[in-house]
This record gives sequence, C-alpha cells and structure tokens, in this order.
Amino acid sequence: MSQRSLPRRTILWLAALLAAYLSLAYVAVPEFWSLRNRGFGAQRFEMVTHTPQGIRGDPINVGLVGTEKEIVHAFGMAGWDTADAVTLRTAIRIGESVLFDHPYPDAPVSRLLFDGRPQDLAFELPVGGSADRRHHVRFWRTGATGDDGRPLWLGAASFDRGVGLSHDTGAVTHHIGPDLDAERDFLMRSLGRAGMLVSTQEIAGVGATTDGRNGGGDRYVTDGKAIVGVMPTLP
Repeated sequence: MSQRSLPRRTILWLAALLAAYLSLAYVAVPEFWSLRNRGFGAQRFEMVTHTPQGIRGDPINVGLVGTEKEIVHAFGMAGWDTADAVTLRTAIRIGESVLFDHPYPDAPVSRLLFDGRPQDLAFELPVGGSADRRHHVRFWRTGATGDDGRPLWLGAASFDRGVGLSHDTGAVTHHIGPDLDAERDFLMRSLGRAGMLVSTQEIAGVGATTDGRNGGGDRYVTDGKAIVGVMPTLP
C-alpha cells in the first residue's frame, strides 16, 4: 500500500504554526519579560535603611508600582491609616496613647533613611487600643519605574510589638517583632484582599539573614527577599 502524504495546505499550516510557536516562546515572551523587568529588575539598590545616625535599620522587604495617589488610595481601601508627621504635638499624643491606652491610629513613625532620604510615605494598622502595637510600613520613591512607566516605591514593613528603649542609643522607640517575612506577607495579603493588587513579583532583597539587627538593636530574621506589588490604575 502506498503511504498518503499530507496535503500541501496542511503542511503550510503546520509550518506556520511551528514558526509562530518558536517566535512566541523564544523571542516575544522573553522580550516581554525583559521589558517588564527593565524598569526596576536591573536596578541595584542597597536593600536596607539607615537611622539618621548612620546605623543600619530595617531591611527593604516590600515594593509597590503606582502613583502616590494610587498607593494612598490602596492603603485606605485596605483599612490602613496614613502616619502623621513627627512633631512635638504628635510625640506627646503617642506618649499619651501608650501610657493611657488611648487609640491613635495615625501615630507617627520614626524617620529612617533610604538612599540618603527619609521616607516619603508611611502607613500603619493598629493592633489593640493604643499605638504601642501596630503593623507599619515606610515607603521611598525611587528613580526606577515599572513596565507601565509608573514609579517604583521600595518599603520596609515590620510589626511594632511594644515601646521601649533603643539597645543602641537608649532613646525611646518601638521594638519590632523578629519575623519580617510574616509582616511582608501580611501587608501584601491585606492589599490583595482589598482588591488593590494587580500582580506581584519577587525581587532580591537584603539576603537571607538569621540574626540581623535594626537601628534599635532589635533582632530580625528574613529570607532576604522583597515582594513588589503592582497597583490598579486610578481613572
């Protein structure tokens, strides 16, 4: 019996499909991810903050891509408060909140420096009736952008477990909980549950650390990675 050959039209269709697959899998998709990461994936940052005295502070463990308006909106939708600026009045208020167990949901956070600059934004989510226990995060706007051209913000998220004296300077400060990865993941879940994340991407952070110390001398542990979330665009 003679073998039947495929019709010429079928062969041409198969060849076209194979060419399209090779082009997509080996050219278009890699180039897409290259363009996607070109904004901030190739950037090199020292992924740790410093105190104004130059002491290493909390590591960078989160990031967001979006405008300032979009980020403020996202945290508001997630139930977080924008932290007040540090002034004499707000310092007195936070002291009263801790001493007398009064709520102060937008209590200030201390100043940390990243790339030589203090934080641009800070948000918090209180736990309990006073300002001594809270989830909180600081953000710095960088010069890098996401694939859609919106700015990249890098941040340091940690959990304040109580007020005490800094182990390094003796100043009154919040002490953080050691598990920074849990706080990083909590923040991303909080934004995700509010519908305020389009996607997330993992980038290299400070590196795996089992006995890190922040600016207050508090111990922390981390897998050393940062998670960057992309905000929904506002109309």
